[in-house]
Amino acid sequence: MTSAARPAPAPGPDQALHPAPPAVGARLARARAAARRHRADLLVGLLFVAFAGWLTHRLWPAPGTRMLALNPADQTLYEWFLALDARALRGDLSLVTDRLNAPDGVNLLANTSVVALGMPLAPVTLAFGAPVTFALLVAGDLAGTAVAWYLLFSRVLGARRLAAALGAALCGFGPGMVSQSNGHLHMTAQWLVPVIVWLVVRLLRAADPAGRPDGPDRRRMASSAVGLAAVVSVQVFVGEEVLFLTALTLAVMAVGYGLADRELARRALPGFAGGLLCAAGLALLVLAYPLWVQFAGPQGVADGMFPAAYFSADLTGWVRLSALTVFGSPESVRLTTGPAEFTTFLGWPLLLVAAGCAVWSGRRALVRAIVAAALVMAALALGPEVVAGGERTGVPGPYALLDGLPVVDGALPTRFALAVLPLVGAVLTLAVHRALREPGPARRLVPLAVGAALLSVFPTPLPTVDRPPLPEFVTGGHWRQCVRPGGVLVPVPTATPRDPGPMRWATAAGVEFGMPEGFFIGPYGRGGSATMGTWQRPTSALLADVARRGVPPAVGDGQRRQAARDVAAWRASCVALTDDAPHATALRRTLEALFGPGTRVADAWTWRFSPA
Repeated sequence: MTSAARPAPAPGPDQALHPAPPAVGARLARARAAARRHRADLLVGLLFVAFAGWLTHRLWPAPGTRMLALNPADQTLYEWFLALDARALRGDLSLVTDRLNAPDGVNLLANTSVVALGMPLAPVTLAFGAPVTFALLVAGDLAGTAVAWYLLFSRVLGARRLAAALGAALCGFGPGMVSQSNGHLHMTAQWLVPVIVWLVVRLLRAADPAGRPDGPDRRRMASSAVGLAAVVSVQVFVGEEVLFLTALTLAVMAVGYGLADRELARRALPGFAGGLLCAAGLALLVLAYPLWVQFAGPQGVADGMFPAAYFSADLTGWVRLSALTVFGSPESVRLTTGPAEFTTFLGWPLLLVAAGCAVWSGRRALVRAIVAAALVMAALALGPEVVAGGERTGVPGPYALLDGLPVVDGALPTRFALAVLPLVGAVLTLAVHRALREPGPARRLVPLAVGAALLSVFPTPLPTVDRPPLPEFVTGGHWRQCVRPGGVLVPVPTATPRDPGPMRWATAAGVEFGMPEGFFIGPYGRGGSATMGTWQRPTSALLADVARRGVPPAVGDGQRRQAARDVAAWRASCVALTDDAPHATALRRTLEALFGPGTRVADAWTWRFSPA
């Protein structure tokens, strides 16, 4: 039998009886490719999460026993905010609270109360405590910001994953971000910024009629404007300072991009501007009442309280390395206002590599717009007068043109430098992406140079210390014997901006009682201007002096009458002195001279009153 006459073999078990249509095979190929991309993206995200966990590992495994060493006061404040935010699950949605600075209260929007962070994590706070929520947010903000920028660079810019990961690593874990992690949750929660950028880019692309016979994509423009309004509204309740810096940076970039590509500006400007105005109008509808509360409502403030001349970046700080990096020097602290404000400190290696990448890629309109925005924000960070090496030069900085303007004075000049991080990250991403697409030495040299530059700012884990233990009077719930829920408890000494420690009592108790004075921003300056905290009433000032010096004062009828007036003004139900208070014996003698014998409750002495 010849081969031509042989019967065809029967189909095997792996063979289809009918060949798959070409379209099905193409869809399967695309699905496999998408799965590979998602696996790679997931791996990058997990690496960012792991790195953020390593940076914050000293807060674990028990955040209730550890706290940040470099800025414990701000951590105390934010934990109190998180405990208060958790009360939203119980129906407490007020934007002005009476649980601090009793009886006047505190305007939450005039303070960085991170409402949009605390409310979603309320179940965690109620189940495990505010310290756990705080530790999760410190790590989550860093990782979330890096992941968001990675997705923007890889999906919107179309950069290769390695290029996007390198740029995003700087955006999420750069010197400014790590230093702000020391107690400034509102500044490190930047994971919505790439979403805002994406929506602005989406709006611009939809407004450009090039290549579309029907003109601008109005449906896409409308959805972009609505989405932008929604994200901006949420960001207001996360951190307004970050939103302001984002808006200013994008405005500078828009001008720079328009000048670099005037044909695009001519085509897209009408629709793009209209979309932005629509987004602003929609956001204003949502935010009108909250903004009125913030600036004109009870305990609201309309100005910033931090002097721009003091909170300015030192010019030499740009070429130094942060003390919170592996190669940094502790001496760099003298060039900034504190360990939470290493917002510049990129160092020579990273600056030189970034400049080289910008020159190499500089023919692109996008790169020129990015460089222009970076230079403007870096210049504004220098404040109203340029400081170099800790010395004032007398040279006015560009910020002097903005100094004192409404809204602007609420942002610290040195934090303008935070906007430079993602801009530099974008330049590095574009350069590495181009290098990976080209043959020749640049394919290896550029990624290696960028990687080495990023290693020069490699951060160290956030330093921590043991958290002072809370008194049994608080942790055991014994405070309920002294003050009803919702009433006012006066700790001795009272909380102050310099020492807000007693606010931890209220945090541990779920903010079920109020406290006088404390750490917050309020309208207690001249003409209702913003101040940090409020003035101490005579009795709290007297007790603070005893706690500081350990010397009981002579107490007469005048002091006793004043103490009665102060307790009535606070509407206090209870005054409590715990055994761990400084100079507790001297304080007890003073309190007995003011109010008579106290009542022992657990590890505290208490004095009860009937508030009016």
